[in-house]
Amino acid sequence: MEYLDFELPIKELEDQLDKCMVIGEESDVDVSETCKQIEKKLAETRKEIYKNLTAWQRVQLSRHPNRPYTLDYINAICGDTFLELHGDRSVKDDKAMIGGLGKIGDQSYMFVGQQKGYNTKTRQYRNFGMANPEGYRKALRLMKSAEKFNIPVVCLIDTPGAYPGIEAEERGQGEAIARNILEMTRLKVPIIVVIIGEGASGGALGIGVGDKVLMLENTWYSVISPESCSSILWRSWEYKEIAAEALKLTATDMKRLKIIDEIVREPAGGAHSNREKTFETVKNKISSHYEELKKLSPKELVNTRMEKYANMGVFNG
Repeated sequence: MEYLDFELPIKELEDQLDKCMVIGEESDVDVSETCKQIEKKLAETRKEIYKNLTAWQRVQLSRHPNRPYTLDYINAICGDTFLELHGDRSVKDDKAMIGGLGKIGDQSYMFVGQQKGYNTKTRQYRNFGMANPEGYRKALRLMKSAEKFNIPVVCLIDTPGAYPGIEAEERGQGEAIARNILEMTRLKVPIIVVIIGEGASGGALGIGVGDKVLMLENTWYSVISPESCSSILWRSWEYKEIAAEALKLTATDMKRLKIIDEIVREPAGGAHSNREKTFETVKNKISSHYEELKKLSPKELVNTRMEKYANMGVFNG
């Protein structure tokens, strides 16, 4: 397990607990009471740290190297039923954007999401979760297929942004994202969006239009990352913590501003500290929201979705 700077007090107590247990096993000394005290202190420290996280600390947690990625969620939720589909039928298959059919219980879903890598090799293979235009066109092709066969869509967002390279611009990055936003607003099947990590800029919005938009507790959703914001305003990354606060990018901020519909609670310590519990929670949320949305006719779905986004940013003085 890797630890972030603010998690170091937890690491120290966990190390103490491990040593205490080893002493108990290797000698006749009864250390059960000491171990209990350390466990109690550990639980209190964990609760205290994660209860008072700053916006920047939540950004750090969303990027935690042990945090589960899109394929981890899909494989845990769908098991062997997931069938990955490839290619945009135009340029190539974008490895940063994955999608395919999977089942939760007896209900089929079309899953779409950005996938990051676990080490240097897979990060390069997945282009660090930054999709090219063909990735967004693949996502749209899959969503259109879902609409044709009346299958609900689930989008899992985790990206530092769309790929900003010259070749991406040459192939129409902005147009591909804009097209997705347009088509998603009028898709005639339920769309459930879950932000599971980073939700940065148009890269996130390209698959982020939904009837229900959920955010895991330790994720962020913003037009720009704190580092980029800091470098634009102060010509330095040093002010990223101030930028994170000012951007109002946490799940709590998004809910208050009515940009998202629900905050999904994570286990104490973040999604990576208890993956199984996180997967189960997300799975149940997807199922419960679909049960609600399937009662609406295609026309009602589209009208409600359009109205929801049209009302964002409206100020009544």
